[in-house]
Amino acid sequence: MDKVGVNRFCSQYLQLERDLDFPSGQVLREALVQDALHRRLFADDALAHPPPAKYQLRVLKELVSRIEASIDDWDEHEVSDDLMTHLAELLASPLPEDIIAVQQKEYVTYSQTLLSGDSTAAADPYPHVTLLESRRLISAGGTTGLRTWEAGLHLGQYLCANPSLVQNKRVLELGAGTGYVSILCAKHLAPSHVIASDGSDDVVANLPENFYVNGLQDSRAISVMDLKWGQALVGTEEAEWNGGQPLDLVLGADVTYDDRIVPPLVGTIDDLFDMFPRVLVIISAAERNRRTFDIFIDVCRKRGLNIQEVDFDVAPRDKQTGPFYDDQVPIRICRITRGH
Repeated sequence: MDKVGVNRFCSQYLQLERDLDFPSGQVLREALVQDALHRRLFADDALAHPPPAKYQLRVLKELVSRIEASIDDWDEHEVSDDLMTHLAELLASPLPEDIIAVQQKEYVTYSQTLLSGDSTAAADPYPHVTLLESRRLISAGGTTGLRTWEAGLHLGQYLCANPSLVQNKRVLELGAGTGYVSILCAKHLAPSHVIASDGSDDVVANLPENFYVNGLQDSRAISVMDLKWGQALVGTEEAEWNGGQPLDLVLGADVTYDDRIVPPLVGTIDDLFDMFPRVLVIISAAERNRRTFDIFIDVCRKRGLNIQEVDFDVAPRDKQTGPFYDDQVPIRICRITRGH
């Protein structure tokens, strides 16, 4: 069995990728492979949070078609009865209209292949983060926190490649959005504690739902905070920020998308350095607009912060094994410190 190809296909399917890399026909026609795909993706008890039925149907129809096209001796090979049964069930089930489906949230599972076999993920042969996302919508309020973006996926890869940055550390994520980075840390990288913060009331209200999907609803390793950039971190009724708990690491992904938010963002980062002078800040940004990120760097330097750009390239698409994201969008990661 082509385990690498099968695992890659499964990871793409779980991430709801539009263009899937199906294993070759010679691989797909093998009963062992079909059984593995059914067991991992299509069996009734395969997934706690499966993809939408419409997506399942599209993929399974093409999968069966490819299997059939690969068989030249029907006495030697056949299409799995289990796959055919599931396909028949999907065909017989009513599916939502496109105008309704586009408004529905979908379960998206991001495979963490860099952690496969790692001691932090030993209990899970397929380490992953599953999120309930509105992938095709941006809310009326303009928030982009309804789906996970490339810079967050890339930052997660960087942390998985450097787990000591998170292990036993107290972590704050700025602009957590779906909570991908925070959940990845809490679930797989053994922090002391993670705070997933955001300035959007809707995002903050939705974060516990994604904690629950990942089994973190009762975890002491992660919590939510409403944190609006540019506002005082300590209110008039608070003696200390976050109950006086220390902070070791601040993370942010896709938080520099608009130059208007750069001054309040950097102001909040500066305030955190005032409280925790030795904290490390790591920011990841997709360079769709180089000017905006350069403004962010410039504002940081004017405040006396040290900027170190990290050499961590996006893997070519054909080399990615999960999570998958656009290899044509440059992503910059920088480490920010003050005075050391």
